[in-house]
Amino acid sequence: MRLLFITERFPPDIGGLASSAGRITAILCQLGLEVDVLAWSRYLQPGEVRISTQNEELLNQPSHHNIPVPKLYRMGLYRQWEMTMPHTLNVLEWLHQQHPYNAVWGHYIFPSGFLATWWGELQGIPSTVSVRGNDIDKAMFPPGDFARLQWTLERANLITAVSQDLARKVQVLACRDDVMVLKNSVDDQIFFPNQKLDVSTLRSRLGIEDNEIVLGFAGELREKKGQQFLLSALTTVRRQKPACLLIIGEVRPSQAAMLQLYAMQFPEDYQRIIITGHLAAPEAVAEHLQLCDVYLQPSLWEGLPNALLEAMACGCCCLGSDAGGIAEVIESGKNGFILPRWNLHQLGEAVLEILDLAVAERKQIGAKARDRILTEYSLTQEKIRLQAVINQLIVQ
Repeated sequence: MRLLFITERFPPDIGGLASSAGRITAILCQLGLEVDVLAWSRYLQPGEVRISTQNEELLNQPSHHNIPVPKLYRMGLYRQWEMTMPHTLNVLEWLHQQHPYNAVWGHYIFPSGFLATWWGELQGIPSTVSVRGNDIDKAMFPPGDFARLQWTLERANLITAVSQDLARKVQVLACRDDVMVLKNSVDDQIFFPNQKLDVSTLRSRLGIEDNEIVLGFAGELREKKGQQFLLSALTTVRRQKPACLLIIGEVRPSQAAMLQLYAMQFPEDYQRIIITGHLAAPEAVAEHLQLCDVYLQPSLWEGLPNALLEAMACGCCCLGSDAGGIAEVIESGKNGFILPRWNLHQLGEAVLEILDLAVAERKQIGAKARDRILTEYSLTQEKIRLQAVINQLIVQ
């Protein structure tokens, strides 16, 4: 079976969308499918198509011999989608003529899911759309395109969602009860409590002081991830304890103004924000997660954040909002803590309550968090669910 996988981002692009696309296509190849990936790029000339060499480089590494990988095509974006979309259809027709596909997968509702559904109907092949989180919460409100959102959800042959919360939203929007939940997963051989890690050396390299509490966040910090609440929490905690905020990743450029305002209002607290920048190697991300006394995920809306699952797999004591699928993986008081979205202004106080717990109790909560990941969010579990998706898609 040949599958065409359309995605806006694909490794080495940053973000959860790219990492999930890379992980899912790798598993699909392991399941015996031949997978071609089409991803858009801002680094190519508009309309230019280039076959990526990154997968060939991966195959040349001894540890990856004989592991099937998808073939990646990147296409240069035009300035507007009304130019990008029609030309993408031209590229898809060319690929389909070279080697016909049996099904098409759209990763995220727009643009990938819409295009996959439309092109699938044109070619008479089944389509599946992967709902990730932000796609529904943004597209259904102005200036989002509600009509295109609803059409895609109604016409795709199969819909998957990363959480029960998203599946319920799809059911309401599209009046369909066949949505499959396809949870994100974590490689627990990379993300684990590493007792051999030289924590003191890494803290020193990052400029973390010996007596500082480390509040952690991983990913691309932006408004939907609760940036203002993270900053406020840092100030609240520092009034009582020495602390720093470790951002394992980057701050979205559009949010730089908020950071500058914070720097003006709380200059001493601002000095204790440590930003690693993008860490390409997941092993490096895992090492930095080991430094967190409390990992924070105060999202305003969500699908099921990969970063939170990785932190839990590392045995971190995690505090998240109840947005999206977060409350489906964290059982508050047992394997982490939940703070309602309407109470996120109390994030700092909630962190202080967690820090008042005995260290042994926090470690026990972190151990239960890892157990939760191993039970329901492992690569093995995702592989089983993906096989069910493909079986259903073939039947369609």
